[in-house]
Amino acid sequence: MIFCVSLCSMKTVKPKKFLGQHFLTDLDIASRIADTVDACPTLPILEVGPGMGVMTQFLARKQRPLKVVEIDFESVAYLRRHYPELEDGIIEDDFLTMRLDRTFAGQPFVLTGNYPYNISSQIFFRMLEYRNLIPCCTGMIQKEVAERIAAAPGSKAYGILSVLIQTWYRVEYLFTVEPHVFNPPPKVRSAVIRLTRNDVQDLGCDEKLFRRLVKTTFNQRRKTLRNNIRPLLTQLGIQDTDFLSDTHFNLRPEQLSITDFIRLTQTLESKL
Repeated sequence: MIFCVSLCSMKTVKPKKFLGQHFLTDLDIASRIADTVDACPTLPILEVGPGMGVMTQFLARKQRPLKVVEIDFESVAYLRRHYPELEDGIIEDDFLTMRLDRTFAGQPFVLTGNYPYNISSQIFFRMLEYRNLIPCCTGMIQKEVAERIAAAPGSKAYGILSVLIQTWYRVEYLFTVEPHVFNPPPKVRSAVIRLTRNDVQDLGCDEKLFRRLVKTTFNQRRKTLRNNIRPLLTQLGIQDTDFLSDTHFNLRPEQLSITDFIRLTQTLESKL
């Protein structure tokens, strides 16, 4: 029955451009994405942006606690009509502002979804804020963003998302999804990824300064580290800049590993 509802009523909710909605219409792919949560069995599941529940129907078969968060009132109404068994698990809210520590009464959970392209990076930054509650995150995003998240040092795609996410999570690029399986079809290809929490609990440096350093250096990624870090040193009030003479600062930010960024943060801390 659920299968028929999702397939036959696909045009009931009109996709809204301002919400970045591209509704998945391929049930096979929806099932494959839902199965990515199996890497973290038994944990409750929170789906972001379920739309008309094409993926939700497969998540519901996992027989674990399931909640969905949806900001579009029309999609919420659709879900309440066609998924009455989920009534208590339908959250009409903005994922970017809700208190995730209250979602499952403080229990860890898996985060998943067909994430809106226009806020996918913000979703992952939000995930990082609650990383101790989210040991596993899966879902579909724009292929270019997925490649940035999974990128290794030295590649053109390596940047802020790569460093900040890989600091705390292992990244798997699972598979690519073509535009024709969406309504409306996006102008870009999509990709499904899985992030699994690693063993890092403490960086050994100030986390806020670490994030600030990463973001500052990649804002001018064509410059050498020596040049693009100088404004930050001024902001921090660091006058002893002799350490910048090290040849390490001839590198560009995409050439630095996570360990390099941690060490550089520790150096800045020692100069404060």
